[in-house]
Amino acid sequence: QVQLVESGGGMVQSGGSLRLSCAASGNIFNRYNMGWYRQAPGNQREFLAQITTGGNANYADSVKGRFTISRDNAKNTVYLQMNSLKPEDTAVYYCNADHWLGTRNYWGQGTQVTVSS
Repeated sequence: QVQLVESGGGMVQSGGSLRLSCAASGNIFNRYNMGWYRQAPGNQREFLAQITTGGNANYADSVKGRFTISRDNAKNTVYLQMNSLKPEDTAVYYCNADHWLGTRNYWGQGTQVTVSS
């Protein structure tokens, strides 16, 4: 069982930055591909970024060039640096852990990000 706890959300003005963190329990963090998703009211959950166990990152087109995902295996933590934020980035942001074998998948409880114009 892996527990994920997100932090770092809040309110920011358009053009501002936030860094989200997701701390994972357990000592097998490096066996999981880690991802960030978001869900705005009335919308489906949307993929944003993933970083593999090997450190390779990929991004949704909507955030490419503005968001950066990174991981610190020693701290069991994954980060999402968000720059040039827009009002349409307003959503609840979720952390996801996906075992590299595809056998287990976990979600955090989410953290609210609100971008004002």
